[in-house]
Amino acid sequence: MTEAVFRETTAELRTQSVPLSHLSLELGHLYMEDFEAGPERLREHFAEVRLWVDAARASAARRTGGKRPRISTCFLIDDYFTRFSTPAELVPLVLKEAEKAGLVIDYLARESGCAVADRIELAESVMHRLVESPPPGSYGSRPSVSQTGWLANGQRTPTTKRAALGEVRGWQPPQETAARNHSVFMDVELWSEKDGKRLWSCPFLAAVWQLARLGLLRHLGDPVLVPRPWTGEDFPHDWDRLPPLLQLNPRATAFSAYRTCTLMPNRFLAVEDAVRLILDQTEVDSGALSQVAERSAKEGLAVPAAVAQRATYVFYEEPVNALSSANSLSTEGT
Repeated sequence: MTEAVFRETTAELRTQSVPLSHLSLELGHLYMEDFEAGPERLREHFAEVRLWVDAARASAARRTGGKRPRISTCFLIDDYFTRFSTPAELVPLVLKEAEKAGLVIDYLARESGCAVADRIELAESVMHRLVESPPPGSYGSRPSVSQTGWLANGQRTPTTKRAALGEVRGWQPPQETAARNHSVFMDVELWSEKDGKRLWSCPFLAAVWQLARLGLLRHLGDPVLVPRPWTGEDFPHDWDRLPPLLQLNPRATAFSAYRTCTLMPNRFLAVEDAVRLILDQTEVDSGALSQVAERSAKEGLAVPAAVAQRATYVFYEEPVNALSSANSLSTEGT
C-alpha cells in the first residue's frame, strides 16, 4: 500500500517576488529639525548630495559591466519621532529644492511606515526575526533581545563586585564576537517604552528601511511597503493620509534593488553602524533571499551573501552653521 499525504494549500506560503533595480539611491534621510532650519538647509543638503550622485551612478554602471544600470531614487521624511508642518507644505518644498539641484526623487517614504504600514507591524515582525550572535563561552545567562530591547555584537562587560573600599575586582572588558586583533564593541537600543507604548529606535527603523529597499521584506509571503502611484493631486494636510511609500515619478525603475546607497550627513554615521549590526543579526525571509540570488545570477551580477554588505553609504561633511543649527534644534526637542 502507498501512503497518501494530505496538505492544506493555505498552509504553504508562496513568497511573491518584487521587481528589482540595480541600485536604490537615497537622496536624503533628514529629521524635522533639518526642515525647521528652513529651505536653505535643504538647499545645502541637495547641493552636497548632487556632487556624489554621479559617482554612485558610475559605480553601479561598473558593476553591471558597462550596461546602463537601473537606478531609482528615494527620500525619507521623519514623521515618526516628531511631526512638523504638513505634507501639503513640506513635500512640494523638498521636490522644489531637489529639482533646483538637478535631482529627481522617484519615491517618497514616511519613517512611520517602517514601524507600521497598511496595518502591518513591520518593525515588530523584523524584531521577531532577530537572531543574536552568541559570544564565545556564553551560556544563555543574559536575557534575550526580545526582553531587553538591546542588541550587541559580542560579550558585554560582566557584572563586577566591589570591595569594601570601593575597589573593583575581576573587571573584564566587553569583547566583540568577530574581533580582528582588537574589539569594536557595540550595544544598540532597539526600542524604549514611552507612555506605555513601544517607541522604536532610529537605527531599528532604518534597518527595516534598508530591508525594504533591498526587496527582502514580506508578510505572509506578500511584499510590504509597496509603492502607491501619485496621481498628481495636492498632497494631504495630514501625515497619516499620506501613503507610507509614494511613487512620484511614473517612469522610475523599481523601488527595491540588489544594492542600496545612502547619501547623508556624517552625523548619521553612528546610527548606520548600528543599522549594519542589526542587519547582521536578522534572519531574512529565505524565499526572498533565494529570489534575489536567482535573478542576480541570471543578470550576471555578484551580490554579497551578507545582507549588511549590500548597503553602502556616502557621508558628507555638513557646513558648520548647518550642523550647529541642527544640533541646537535637536537639543531643544529632547
